Amino acid sequence: MRGMHDAFSTHRSAVWRPASQLPHSAIGDSHRSWLLDPSSLTQRLTSACAGQFRVKVLALGWIRPLPDERRRLGLRQDSMALVRQVQLLCNERPWVYARTVIPRATLSGRQRRLAHLGARPLGAALFADPTMARDPVEVARLIPGGVLYALATAGLVPAPREVWARRSVFRVSGKPLLVSEIFLPDLPAAPCR
Repeated sequence: MRGMHDAFSTHRSAVWRPASQLPHSAIGDSHRSWLLDPSSLTQRLTSACAGQFRVKVLALGWIRPLPDERRRLGLRQDSMALVRQVQLLCNERPWVYARTVIPRATLSGRQRRLAHLGARPLGAALFADPTMARDPVEVARLIPGGVLYALATAGLVPAPREVWARRSVFRVSGKPLLVSEIFLPDLPAAPCR
């Protein structure tokens, strides 16, 4: 029988659960604080970085989202979306891998600007938008063998045994986009809040 800790992972794709179901024993309090913080991750990382914080764009393009991303956004199987993959770096060390899936229908009107962020943080744009609403946070434990794990940990030596991730659907003017944030081993423990 699988334990609760194992219920948060799979070799094929991430198993996302509401943050309220995260077992207290599954992760230490200091990392739990990162996972469950409802404020802007970008702002919190900038404050925690004693040095230069920056966004490194790894990829930006129109691709088919992962199956669980399509389901979460209610997209058809053949749908394409603008997918932005970045690392959030402190002093050139990757602290977070972030993946944003933006459906084509979201990129209309004022939201067209989301396709042209470059190396600017997405969080700053979202949290500054007065129309922004956020669905409840979901969490997952990612282990080797999963697609999202492989994307997030590419180039990390040694590869971690596991990484924790959170994701939320944000709505700007009612239009959805999915933001997944994977916390990498160099991210320092955060004080409990």
